[in-house]
Amino acid sequence: MQRYFVTPEQFTDNMVVLTGDDAHHVTRVMRMEAGDAIIVSDGRTRVAEATISVLSPGKVEAEVSQWLTMSGEPTWSVTVAQSLPKGDKMEIVIQKGTEIGAASFVPFQSQRMIVQYDEKKEAKRLDRWGKIAKEAAEQAHRSRIPAIEPVASWRELVARIPEYHLALFCYEKEGGGLGLRDAIQARRGTAEGWSNDEPRNILLIVGPEGGFTEREAEEAEEAGAVIIGLGKRILRTETAAMVGLACLMYESGEMGGV
Repeated sequence: MQRYFVTPEQFTDNMVVLTGDDAHHVTRVMRMEAGDAIIVSDGRTRVAEATISVLSPGKVEAEVSQWLTMSGEPTWSVTVAQSLPKGDKMEIVIQKGTEIGAASFVPFQSQRMIVQYDEKKEAKRLDRWGKIAKEAAEQAHRSRIPAIEPVASWRELVARIPEYHLALFCYEKEGGGLGLRDAIQARRGTAEGWSNDEPRNILLIVGPEGGFTEREAEEAEEAGAVIIGLGKRILRTETAAMVGLACLMYESGEMGGV
């Protein structure tokens, strides 16, 4: 069943209204008719199955047939901090990361990134990234759309590391740290260890095409991040984000893990 995200204001007690691109998708792309059912979520607390009652250009009205429980969200809330990559790689990270289960994304600047950051283009890029996350969340039947934060500086990112239960710094230097599973198991074994069914906030930090500098690794570790590796092979930056995220979903039990 097709799923759509709307603002809370588009919901009433027993009705929901779709406008703009969503209405166009219903009428022109999916060619739905009155009587067809859809799932609609406000991305916060409400999700419902609704039956289309009125279709008009730019507007679709549907009656709520039943309220559903919020589902499709991992227990562990993983934020992917991705150093800005070149081309459309950030779009790939957001799209696939949303499908896998990322809770949010923090694009950031680092010393060896190849792309030239243009602050004037940030609003336009954030808008596009938001649309990509929305479409991916709908396709993956997520209950929420991952948040995409404004581009952060390296210092701003490092300052946020203590806010998380665990921050994992992906560093390709040989012998540069634990494996991801080792880091998770080590945290489980501490006095304040945690289990899979407990909500946890995790920060996954991924570098640019040029990798992190030794100084950046030191600063992240000093702030409380755990330096980890993602195997014996060197991964592309967009691949590293997806591999790290998928491994975390597995370790949380999201994919039938431990």
